[in-house]
Amino acid sequence: MNLVVKEIQAKSILSVSKVYPYVINPYIGCQHGCSYCYARFMKRVTGHKEPWGEFVDVKINAASLLEREIQKKKRGRVWVSGVCDPYQPLEATYTVTRQCLEILAHQNWPVIIQTRSPLVLRDLDIIKDAEDFEVGLSVTTADDGIRRLFEPHAPPINDRIEALDELHKAGIRTYAMIAPVLPRAEGLADLLKGKIDYVLIDRMNYHYADWVYRKYGLEDALTDDFFYLTTQKLASL
Repeated sequence: MNLVVKEIQAKSILSVSKVYPYVINPYIGCQHGCSYCYARFMKRVTGHKEPWGEFVDVKINAASLLEREIQKKKRGRVWVSGVCDPYQPLEATYTVTRQCLEILAHQNWPVIIQTRSPLVLRDLDIIKDAEDFEVGLSVTTADDGIRRLFEPHAPPINDRIEALDELHKAGIRTYAMIAPVLPRAEGLADLLKGKIDYVLIDRMNYHYADWVYRKYGLEDALTDDFFYLTTQKLASL
């Protein structure tokens, strides 16, 4: 996969969110490029011509912006992140997410991290010492073969579950984001038990990945029955 990386100067970083009071997106675009990702709509806003998953803009001034903006805004929970993965592979080099977390922790702001990458463990030193941080990993199926069909550039499912386990054992509040519920997600009930404090479950709400279901004969997993039956099996979490 070709990847176009640009270093940019963002105009702001601590944005109002409809999900939590604030959101920080350290990057524009996402290397994981999951077939179903709702964040594809960002291309209409940013004007990128490259396919989703083949461009990333790095907000290299994110930390300096946050240092200023956090002084001017009322304290509230910050979502990291909404339309990119804050721990996509480039984060290992740029550390933009880590720099922002350091500032948020120093200012005692509550944070909810959402990722599908075990790279989050790199920042365990910040997360476990922070006053009110929690971490969620997106795990959409128990079958890594299914993961490769829908999320070929994302980390393996087992690595994500092991990351949740390590975070949970470190005393951090953890959650699993099973969204969208992909085929064979029901097996997550056993895999996640004892590793999370709560679970968020949602169905496939966008049609970007319909071609994947059709190509591999998985259309039954788009039905209401599939979602409700799978949700019942996951209810024990």
